[in-house]
Amino acid sequence: MSVARTWAVSLVGAEGEVVEVEADLSNQQPDFRIIGLGDKALGEAVQRVHNACANSGIPLPRRRLTVNLSPASLPKQGSGFDIAIAVASLATEPGMDAASLASTVHIGELGLDGRLRPVAGVLPAVAAARRAGHRRVVVPFANGPEATLVDGVEVLAATNLAQVVSWHGGEVEVPDDEPVELPEEEAARDDAVDLSDVIGQRDAVEALIVAAAGGHHLLMCGPPGAGKTMLARRLPGILPELDDRAALASASIRSLSGVRVVELSRTPPFEAPHHSASVAALVGGGSRVVRPGAIARASEGVLFLDEAGEFPASVLDALRQPLETGTIAIHRAGAHAEYPARFQLVLATNPCPCGDYGIRGGDCSCPPAAIRRYLGRLSGPLLDRMDIELTLSRVSVAQRDAAPVTSTAVARDRVAAARERARQRLQGTAWRVNADVPGVWLREGPSAPPPHVRRPLDAALSRGTITLRGYDRVLRVAWTIADIEGRAQLSADHIGRALYLKKGIAL
Repeated sequence: MSVARTWAVSLVGAEGEVVEVEADLSNQQPDFRIIGLGDKALGEAVQRVHNACANSGIPLPRRRLTVNLSPASLPKQGSGFDIAIAVASLATEPGMDAASLASTVHIGELGLDGRLRPVAGVLPAVAAARRAGHRRVVVPFANGPEATLVDGVEVLAATNLAQVVSWHGGEVEVPDDEPVELPEEEAARDDAVDLSDVIGQRDAVEALIVAAAGGHHLLMCGPPGAGKTMLARRLPGILPELDDRAALASASIRSLSGVRVVELSRTPPFEAPHHSASVAALVGGGSRVVRPGAIARASEGVLFLDEAGEFPASVLDALRQPLETGTIAIHRAGAHAEYPARFQLVLATNPCPCGDYGIRGGDCSCPPAAIRRYLGRLSGPLLDRMDIELTLSRVSVAQRDAAPVTSTAVARDRVAAARERARQRLQGTAWRVNADVPGVWLREGPSAPPPHVRRPLDAALSRGTITLRGYDRVLRVAWTIADIEGRAQLSADHIGRALYLKKGIAL
């Protein structure tokens, strides 16, 4: 009896866990079985591995092979275990270097001809291997550039199984195969947008800068053509570039979604799902394989829901828990996945189905019940989680001829300066932007405003105009306004402007 061991990675949500792959060869009736709580794709690995080995000129032993994936209690899914299963099975007979095999993590799928096929999620898988202390991984050729984004790991990008076996000391002829490539993606459109394109809407542009500086959620309500979508698409351009941690987290989610990843993008992601999207498309899920949804893909960036009033209420309410916790947990029978959900939410909606309700010169023909039903899809608990609620109107002739309010470059500098002031003020805490600061710290911490400054806010709370959650959100926005102005303390003016941005309440 001979036992060979190597390593693979099981992805659970956005995290990976290293799995020991051990193969045992025994003198019994020929058979090949994989145990260890695998899904259907893993069960089918038996035939893929058998044919790939035979077509590579290195057939499996004609005895009983048992492959165990440990820990056996961890659910495992996908075809990314194929290479590890194949090399461990072949190593049960003499000829391969056991030490080399035991120090290498193998990730990838096998084709029946023995070539290695790319799989999704290589980036988080390699990162998990590094965290577990492994320093060498084998991946399919097409996943090589993605795997090399993880520092401190030697990446071996293989074309076929014979090449992998030869790296571990096996004497085998390596064919000169063409590598299996990822499908070419469409060339990215040149969508360079600038805030200087926005004509008029001075208050809206300033509110957008406040949202970017503090990481605040934003709701824009206005008629068609007021510029809601134009403003939202310019928000990522004024946000600071992603740091190494955020860029790696964002790229890992793209990798799990099956997107080609060849570099760490420093631009915050921007997701804008259509209003026909289902709950699963927004939060993630799947019947067999759990995949990240738009919420996870927007993490570290912006999630924009245009025509928010057209989304089903159940879809919008699915945002409430991620907005509070910064994560999204997906539970399925036999599977549990958790993805990051630290995004800025931007909602844009019309005031009614036709868009003309309450608009000067508009001719709204919507019955009152339809208007209530349309706006009722934005539930009270969801609106309470919005930091800024902005009402837009159409641009007039005078505004059309006015000079642009600001440019993206200028706005980005203002945002960066405000975030640096917030970082300095929050030094020694776990928070870096105002949107993350807990309400208790805002109300009772060392920077809590004195009673005469927060009097307008206390009055609004007493009247029931805002909730305690809204109270805390107004304080966060007020601190952001103070950071933009370079002030070290809150004033009643900052509170008043933040209160106006939240509820349109003037002092």
